Amino acid sequence: MNSVYRLKADELDASFLEGLKALFHGKEVEIEVSEVDETSYLLRSPANRADLNRVIREVDEGMNLVKPDPTLFA
Repeated sequence: MNSVYRLKADELDASFLEGLKALFHGKEVEIEVSEVDETSYLLRSPANRADLNRVIREVDEGMNLVKPDPTLFA
């Protein structure tokens, strides 16, 4: 069986480990830990990559920027 868990480091606690132990009772397990890079995930898709690159270019060129009215947040 293969399981992937995605959680924040501060969510790792004794109950998480107890759940793993119950799920894989009596079996040898391998635990690999890696930091999640959302940018890499989003850039995998050619469509997402093109859209992100377009938006970055627009921001760099000052195009299509939304400027909020500060009086609305007073």
